[in-house]
Amino acid sequence: MVATRNLMAVAEEEFPERLPAQLVQDFHAAFGEHHARAVHTKGLILQGTYTPSPEATELCRARLFTESSVPVIVRFSDFTGLPNIPDTEVKANPRGFAIKFLMPDGSNMDIVNHSFNGFPVSTSSDFSALLQAIARSGGEPTPGSELETFLGSHPTAKAFLTTQTQLPESWATTPFYSVNAVQLTDGQDRNRFVRYQFIPDTGEHSLAPGEETTKSADYLSEELAARVAANPVRFTWYAQIADDSDVIEDPATPWPDDRQRVPLGHVVIDQVGPNSPKADRSLAFNAGTLPPGIEIADPMRTSRDASYPHSFQERNS
Repeated sequence: MVATRNLMAVAEEEFPERLPAQLVQDFHAAFGEHHARAVHTKGLILQGTYTPSPEATELCRARLFTESSVPVIVRFSDFTGLPNIPDTEVKANPRGFAIKFLMPDGSNMDIVNHSFNGFPVSTSSDFSALLQAIARSGGEPTPGSELETFLGSHPTAKAFLTTQTQLPESWATTPFYSVNAVQLTDGQDRNRFVRYQFIPDTGEHSLAPGEETTKSADYLSEELAARVAANPVRFTWYAQIADDSDVIEDPATPWPDDRQRVPLGHVVIDQVGPNSPKADRSLAFNAGTLPPGIEIADPMRTSRDASYPHSFQERNS
């Protein structure tokens, strides 16, 4: 799909001034305040390299795609704001995968992804309401609870919270999705709306039912550290291109699987990074910092990005 929509609508979309800070407080209300990341608190930092594909330079003029390769810092994580949630817990879904591309000029580009192809709600205000409902309902949609009521009127949120029942064999065997659309511009000023996907080269693999009983509470970190020590882990980065009928501004609506996917290159992870509490608190990912050639196309991305500095400041104060 060649993009023709005016992205000024995204940049100028208004949201309550207090909403970014409120989202952080909503996460704390739902999961507790632990002087750590407000969400996806438990995780593992690693390092590696990104190498662009020839197709990437044809699709987008961003400098990232013209480099021969760039270093990356990545962080895999569990959902919730609970720093000690067991990896074997279904509520640790969706898993997270954040990537920081380290450009030669000292700038960075970040992408945040999770393992669910979609999002529970369409707007930031609804996301705030969902978190508040979780907090006021003790995390469970018991009969008559605020969360039950919310899920009854938001079927995508219900699917998000109730259908993710499989546990990953490894973070390295889990596909990840960026959810929020961006606009890519090529060298001829042609624009396309895309969503990112990061697909493991080893394929997708989950634990067999009951297998989690043989795993430790930290099996994902333990397994990935051992895997990387033996061999690099590879993900192929794809741009899924929107069709004319696809909804660009709604992250709760996934695009059909038959949409064209263009490979943008490979992320190869080959070493475990520093993982002290201080190192984790100081590492921030902000997907709203984009180079020329890439623009935000989904207004939720703007408000989500605005909340990250609040979380960063809190956990480092």
